[in-house]
Amino acid sequence: MTKKKAANFDFEQALENLEELVSAMEEGELTLEESLEAFEKGIKLTRECQSALKQAEQKVQILINENGDTEELGDE
Repeated sequence: MTKKKAANFDFEQALENLEELVSAMEEGELTLEESLEAFEKGIKLTRECQSALKQAEQKVQILINENGDTEELGDE
């Protein structure tokens, strides 16, 4: 995901859209073509969300390092 795209990316909206896609697919009333389209869109949303989370984690790590704490996230 490019930085320009990331600036316009709404993580919460993407999660909501993903939940709606999953619900529609679970109901079983979509045609095969609609299911495939929903699946494809779901994969795209999932990748975008993963990318946004990774960027957020990197920002947090940078902030931690700037404050002198060099422990990796998750190390407790």
